[in-house]
Amino acid sequence: MTKRIQVFLAGAFIAVGSLCAQSSDTDWKSQVAKLKETIQSNPEQAEEEAKELIKGKNKKNIDLLIAIGRAYLDADNLSEAKDYASRARKVDGKSAAASLLEGDIAIKEQDAGKASQKYEEAIYFDPHCTEAYLKYADIYKASNSDLAIQKLQELKALEPDNVEVERKLAEIYYYKNDFKNAIGAYATFAAGAEATEEDLSKYAFALFLNHEFDKSLEIVNKGLQKNANNAAFNRLAMYNYTDLKQFDLALQAADKFFKECNKADYSYLDYKYYGFLLSALKQYDDAVKQFEKAIEMDSTQTDLYKEISSAYEDKEDYKKAVAAYKKYFDTVETQGLDLQFQLGKLYYGAGTQKDSLTITPEERKGALMAADSVFTTIAELAPDNHLGNFWRARTNAALDPETTQGLAKPFYEEVAKLLESKNEARYKSALIECYKYLGYYYLLAIENPALQAEAQANKDKSIEYWEKILAIDPTDAIAKQALGGLK
Repeated sequence: MTKRIQVFLAGAFIAVGSLCAQSSDTDWKSQVAKLKETIQSNPEQAEEEAKELIKGKNKKNIDLLIAIGRAYLDADNLSEAKDYASRARKVDGKSAAASLLEGDIAIKEQDAGKASQKYEEAIYFDPHCTEAYLKYADIYKASNSDLAIQKLQELKALEPDNVEVERKLAEIYYYKNDFKNAIGAYATFAAGAEATEEDLSKYAFALFLNHEFDKSLEIVNKGLQKNANNAAFNRLAMYNYTDLKQFDLALQAADKFFKECNKADYSYLDYKYYGFLLSALKQYDDAVKQFEKAIEMDSTQTDLYKEISSAYEDKEDYKKAVAAYKKYFDTVETQGLDLQFQLGKLYYGAGTQKDSLTITPEERKGALMAADSVFTTIAELAPDNHLGNFWRARTNAALDPETTQGLAKPFYEEVAKLLESKNEARYKSALIECYKYLGYYYLLAIENPALQAEAQANKDKSIEYWEKILAIDPTDAIAKQALGGLK
């Protein structure tokens, strides 16, 4: 055989070998795909088929060995998966793919330490092993987010245009409540075709939580163009429009969310926002129902009793407002003066409400007595603050509507004395109220037969208070009228 023929035949054999390799590669991939089904239905047959696949030259086909290992891993047969990972490792001790498989097996075994070690190993063998970076980050995204972010930043430096890196960074920032950085990461790919509906909804929610309501709505509307019945987008539309006080649009979004959305998984926050929206639209009874649903879903949301109370207060149903507020009040660990003050005001509202059909005279008096008790406590705890005695004065004035007993007099006097000593412009309105009551009290005393001996003194006192009012507000019509009748 001539040398020329030998060279030709050698080339032919190389070409045939190459074609055979390509054919074989395609063949084993299809067989591994079938093997995945057989592992589940007939493990013994699958074992035999796997052994057939790796006979001969395929014993050292590392891609095939890893593919079979992954098929077993997907079927939760970890012992066989480990066996094939070991075989791959013997073929190439520096295989990043083998390290990646070993890491994935460790994840199934819930051995995060070993898994992270194997992913680090894969990165060492192949610095561009993207999956290893991402899976390493998954391990630490909850327990050590900074470490996860650091690993992703290493990959980002190598692959600055990799969308999966930005997606994972965004996810980690999102779950650690670092919404500013989450927004920055989502913004890098949200405008592109790679962004999924889930990406857009998380991006919009991060913007919402960062109080960027207009921008959040922009992303929401982009998502709604993709899927008009997506629950997450309609939910966020309701939230954002409510916070932007665009209540008509918020109501449209709420109707869509609660009535038409696919697979809507309602949360307490959904009902809470719906309650806020309905309250803003003065649909108080419906708002209360939504707040109550929110509490049913999450019993820790006791702050919502305060919202229920506010809805009833706006409706001027003070009995129910008091009852709801007491539920809230009783759950608060530190019942500060501000909370007590609101309770007192609600009792006062119940005792002075105009609608006599919802409350009996006895209930009115009881509410006012309860208010007086609350304001007494406030006056004792904060003697330098005028509000306790000021509201005691108002409450006692309501208990003595004809001012025949002068029940409010000592409290208005106490308040006037305190505010005069402060000499601040912001207290002018409160001072005028004190002076009007006292001026009127002494005006009535002038005509009281039992006090005729003091008539002149009472007249002088009345004039004094009306003049004090005019010193603050020279245009006060009531003070002018009273003085006109006295002089």
